[in-house]
Amino acid sequence: MAAASFCRSVNLIPTRNVSRGELNQHGSPTAARPLLFSRRNTLIRSELRDLDLYYGRNNEAIHASRSYSSSPSMMVASPVVTSLALSPKRSKKNVCLFFCEEMRNLAELIAMESDAIELRSIDWRNFEDGFPNLFISNAHGIRGQHVSFLASFSSPGVIFEQLSIIYALPRLFVSSFTVVLPFFPTGSYERMEEEGDVATAFTLARILSNIPISRGGPSSLVIFDIHALQERFYFGDNVLPCFESGMPLLKNRLQQLPDSDNISIAFPDDGSWKRFHKQLQHFPVIVCTKVREGDHRFVRLKEGDPKGRHVVIVDDFVQSGGTLIECQKVLAAHGAAKISAYVTHGIFPNKTWQRFKYDDGVSPDKGMRYFWITDSCPHTVNEVKGIPPFEVLSLAGSIADALQI
Repeated sequence: MAAASFCRSVNLIPTRNVSRGELNQHGSPTAARPLLFSRRNTLIRSELRDLDLYYGRNNEAIHASRSYSSSPSMMVASPVVTSLALSPKRSKKNVCLFFCEEMRNLAELIAMESDAIELRSIDWRNFEDGFPNLFISNAHGIRGQHVSFLASFSSPGVIFEQLSIIYALPRLFVSSFTVVLPFFPTGSYERMEEEGDVATAFTLARILSNIPISRGGPSSLVIFDIHALQERFYFGDNVLPCFESGMPLLKNRLQQLPDSDNISIAFPDDGSWKRFHKQLQHFPVIVCTKVREGDHRFVRLKEGDPKGRHVVIVDDFVQSGGTLIECQKVLAAHGAAKISAYVTHGIFPNKTWQRFKYDDGVSPDKGMRYFWITDSCPHTVNEVKGIPPFEVLSLAGSIADALQI
């Protein structure tokens, strides 16, 4: 009866009947022909020992389960206790991070964020005719590893050599592959207004969508604050795009300001409001709009009151800075006490960052108290470093977190 009860409790059923000739003088099965459940009993003990080794010998719940007797009822209880008391912690994923040369500083900051990230090198050389001559160091050493590449498509001239690396790395039998492209450069000014206009953002998205798959499946692509939200649908099913934002960095910095309770957020146009207002909904909001009068475009105040406030203009990127400067003038004319700005991508071609002056508390219509950018565009970071009102908020921590997804 005890054996039958044990079989039912652990869901085991003997596969044959036992004859009297197979019982010894005590009424138990002979050793020569053991019942099937006795062998499974051994398997259960073995599996419990495996659980012990997997979850760690120092866990009190495991020691409690090991202290049970070997009786069938107690052996059934131990796996139940294990499943309730133990939840294994997710270990950090070790990542081999390659990078292009202009992203070296950011790559080093990313590696400082986590011991699980190891920097790897690439020899960036050119043949005599100018075409890339590239070499991935220790290619055999990344087999079976999680591999990432930190890219910067800052100009058309550097895209081809980096695409060559991006297409080569997942073919080296890596466990997974992720491309981190902080700034997706195309599509910033594109307007599909008539037949013949070419959407280069769609072209670049198609190129990145055909990155070879790794042993672990499709490659991943991390982008911060892509300009047009519809561009996320340009990517094909062979790549897994992950769209991140620099807004958490801005919110954290605003909380550190001495006048953090007097901050208002201004959006230079409706597009910027659509992009970011939900992430900044806890701040009073001011919305500006662009009005066309003949061949000229002007910025007007659409809603909100900047009077007496420290107003922070928020957008995804800046090039010439004309819209931000016009927005600054409008806010100052309506009584803003201080004016600052934030953009995730400070492109500033032809050193247009020099148009933005520092406000030392004299006049908010002539200068800004702060101008925050991220390090998504390394050339700009090198130019404005240490020059007020500019301040760099690094994406290193955000990228390190994204590599663990």
